Amino acid sequence: MRQRFEQQLNLGQTPISEIKITIKSRDEMPPTARALQFIFTNEALNEKVFTLLEDKICKDKKKTGRKGMDLWHILVLAVMRHATGVNWDRLHLMANQDSLVRSIMGVPRNNFSEDDFDFEYQNILDNVRLVDEDLLYAINAIVVEAGQQLLKKKGIEILELTLKTDSYAVETNIHFPTDLNLLWDSCRKCLDTIEKLQKKTKITGWRKIKHIRKTLKSQFRITSKQVFTGKKEDVKRRSVKDYLYMSKELKKNCDSLLAEGGVDISSDVLAALLMELKKYVVYVAKFMDQIERRLLKGEVIPACEKVFSIFEPHTEWITKGKLNKKVELGHLLLITTDQHQFIVDYKIMEGEKDASQVDPLIERLAKSCNGKKISSHSFDKGFWSKDNFAALEATEIEHVVLPKKGKQNKEEKERESDKMFKKLRNKHSAVESNINMLEHHGLNRCMDKGLHGFKRCVGLSILAYNLHILGNALQAAERRKEVQRKLKAKKRALKLAA
Repeated sequence: MRQRFEQQLNLGQTPISEIKITIKSRDEMPPTARALQFIFTNEALNEKVFTLLEDKICKDKKKTGRKGMDLWHILVLAVMRHATGVNWDRLHLMANQDSLVRSIMGVPRNNFSEDDFDFEYQNILDNVRLVDEDLLYAINAIVVEAGQQLLKKKGIEILELTLKTDSYAVETNIHFPTDLNLLWDSCRKCLDTIEKLQKKTKITGWRKIKHIRKTLKSQFRITSKQVFTGKKEDVKRRSVKDYLYMSKELKKNCDSLLAEGGVDISSDVLAALLMELKKYVVYVAKFMDQIERRLLKGEVIPACEKVFSIFEPHTEWITKGKLNKKVELGHLLLITTDQHQFIVDYKIMEGEKDASQVDPLIERLAKSCNGKKISSHSFDKGFWSKDNFAALEATEIEHVVLPKKGKQNKEEKERESDKMFKKLRNKHSAVESNINMLEHHGLNRCMDKGLHGFKRCVGLSILAYNLHILGNALQAAERRKEVQRKLKAKKRALKLAA
């Protein structure tokens, strides 16, 4: 049964509360480790975070059986992966070889104990994937609350927030899609699945599978070259027809294999492979139809029919009209930051635009910022609409910064010419630096698979970002104390010398 953390210290092991973390490094790891240490040693925060982890990971589990990875180890490894922006292989190395990471986890290497152990790659992968979007959102709220209370000025009872909201595109890990290469992806995955079936059971009619793959790939390359660089229209059409003919023959053979039922599906593995083959055959049919309609019949394919990746079908085509970024493939991420640079709210937008997010954002902030005053809230022009402006004005926000799109009337010009409006609008650009920092915490391109993995990646990256900001604040306070200590020591030395 899992436990929160191993309480019994071994001989020679340093408690997490006494670990010394450098305050001079500019790397992401020391401040993140310092924030994790702060959460672990603060009783109130410790209880809140571990309660959330237990409710998610240990719920409905019997307190028997083999001991799983500690909840604290799962949280530390998940955060460190995104704090440093590394892949799973580097995380595996850090978990077993990096002394700071192992010390924060409570499993340092030492010469006095035989309990020194290594984490297996698959064990890390399986356990870190247990956290989900809702759990991470709740832990993020706890970290932000702790950071705001830590940085709150003395004598202030009600915390005032200066909020900034913006969105940017988080890319999925896919290649640039065209109808031709998506059809090739679908065909090759059909062939890959059939090869797996050949290893598991006896199927006939696929003796030349390597030759089929080779000729189909060759035709795909020839067709791509003709379509994108060729000049003769008749040569293009003939090449496309040849590519479609070969794909159609492959689909026909796959359909025959599925229809004949010559595969013994008593095994769960074989049943799963057949389901996978059916999925890729459907994609083959879909892209064959789109290629024929677009390249041979000259039709325009509606956006609602398009799929931009067979591996990440949730991917969206995003065009924000920015210079040197004509198109991005992924999802828009909405973030709201405060004056201390903490991300107080975030949302992954699935098929949504900026202007539709204001009303839900107001509702979420009313819940998360309960007991706090929002002195100002700034947006860019992409969020403008009359309804959004009216909704924001109806709240208790003192200063609403929402520039209007297009031509302005006299009243709107006066509003946007106000001194405070201009000041807050100029400060709004700080959110771009927050976005840039977030991209360095793994949210430039998401390497995890599936929509669930995408949402988990976003939550972990934002948690790592907020912990980094919290750790910076803690280390800044420690540096100030160190400077004061040195000044006092210098004064004592001067007095003694006198």
